[in-house]
Amino acid sequence: MILASSILEPNLGLIFWAVVIFAILYFVLTKFAWKPIMDALHEREQSIDDALSLAAKTRQEMTDLKAGNEKLIAEARAERDRVLKEAKEAADAMIAQAKADAQKAGAEEIEKARNAFNQEKINAVASLRKETAKLSIEIAEKVLRNQLADPKAQESLVSSLLADAKLN
Repeated sequence: MILASSILEPNLGLIFWAVVIFAILYFVLTKFAWKPIMDALHEREQSIDDALSLAAKTRQEMTDLKAGNEKLIAEARAERDRVLKEAKEAADAMIAQAKADAQKAGAEEIEKARNAFNQEKINAVASLRKETAKLSIEIAEKVLRNQLADPKAQESLVSSLLADAKLN
């Protein structure tokens, strides 16, 4: 037990050699190990900072790309809507033009039919008048033949015609 208590008791020589060994160890560590360790730590810290800044830059680029994509999508939708609107307007204009053309063509056909009907009516009336005149002449001829067959009727007709001629 004496030996164990002597190691635990502070002894001036033991303290001196502990301090000397610590100083030598500190000097050796400072000279050979401390600088490379610190350089490695600084290098590691720099690489972490670089990685963090790269991550932030990448995140910003992703945000910018996402905003750009959304803008492109919005522009594409606007372009699609504009094209659809123009197509609808063109279709409506074509339909309106087709209706106008159809109405014009219909009106022209109606006018042609009306003119043809009027012409047929005029032709029918003229034909009817011609037939009526022809029938009237035939009837008058038959009546006159019957009346002129008798000589007394002929004299009476001539007398009445001469009397009418003198009065006029």
